[in-house]
Amino acid sequence: MSDPDPSSVDGATPRDPALVSPPTRRKRTFGVYIGRFEPPHAAHLLVMLEALKSVQKLIVVIGSARAARNPKNPFTADERQDVITAMLLEAGIARARLLFVHVRDYYYNEALWLSEVQRGVQHFTRGSSDVALIGHVKDDSSYYLRSFPAWEFIPSHVVSPLSATDVRRAYFGGHLDTVRDMVPPAVHAFLDAFHATPEYAELRAEYDHLREYRAAWADAPFPPVFVTADAVVTRSGHVLLVKRGGMPGRGRLAMPGGFLEQHETLLDCAVRETHEETGLGAGVDLRAALRGSAVFDYPERSLRGRTVTHAFHFDLGIGQLPRLQGGSDAADALWMPLGEALSSPELFFEDHHAIIENFLMRG
Repeated sequence: MSDPDPSSVDGATPRDPALVSPPTRRKRTFGVYIGRFEPPHAAHLLVMLEALKSVQKLIVVIGSARAARNPKNPFTADERQDVITAMLLEAGIARARLLFVHVRDYYYNEALWLSEVQRGVQHFTRGSSDVALIGHVKDDSSYYLRSFPAWEFIPSHVVSPLSATDVRRAYFGGHLDTVRDMVPPAVHAFLDAFHATPEYAELRAEYDHLREYRAAWADAPFPPVFVTADAVVTRSGHVLLVKRGGMPGRGRLAMPGGFLEQHETLLDCAVRETHEETGLGAGVDLRAALRGSAVFDYPERSLRGRTVTHAFHFDLGIGQLPRLQGGSDAADALWMPLGEALSSPELFFEDHHAIIENFLMRG
């Protein structure tokens, strides 16, 4: 599951929960508030302040943790935790009342996402059942609020049109003055400082690239669906990877692969791209090493647009690792130990780590 962003709620203007009279209830020991907070903004702050009137301690579950930076997920979980802490301290909340859990995205395994949220919360609650889930039922994207039946649901009364998407659009569009009106002062201070970093410059370049990419397809008679093929190639406890040389995802690790050409099969595409991008010798018979395939179609898996990939697992057995030479649009090619690859999701482009993990965790 990719974690929801609870910031997009209906209404005209942010409404302070102090002006709303929620039903009288006893104060819960723990409240849980789940979101990506990319970045946290004024409506997030109001929801948290409202929640802290109903609970003694607030457990903020920060999603999309340990993911590579991109224009949709520009900030690390640690950065988001620090800025959430700063904005709540600025609002007069004691640090001792705040607890944090970081969870990864699990695009293709909902149970793992649920388990990671539960495990992180239980680390603090230590078996207590006095737990409430804070949230706003907006639309189908709020289904996760029904996924924790053991926790009482406390609906938020905060109403706001604010969206983290709008904040990011203004931020990467260079409109810091507009951002100032959307976020608490502590968040704006963080964004202002981050604006001067090399990371911001790279994210801004990627944001502009993606905007131009999508604009090139804006006049298509219907929204395009792109088809790609990727290869998970393993040998002797290593996986074959490329380092992306261009936008988007410059410098990120990825499976060799690419877009399907008009007159080739998906398998042919995966094999061709692997040889082109890695320099893997023609003497390596990938087709004979095929061990499995699967389709990966999470709708938001690529910021370029709707992209469905067909991934193939090739196991070359044991022995010396074949020599490689990066080519095509890959900056480099390498054999990475499986343990290192599986433990480093933050190094990977889009959902490539999840796809590799999917094949290798099958046993």
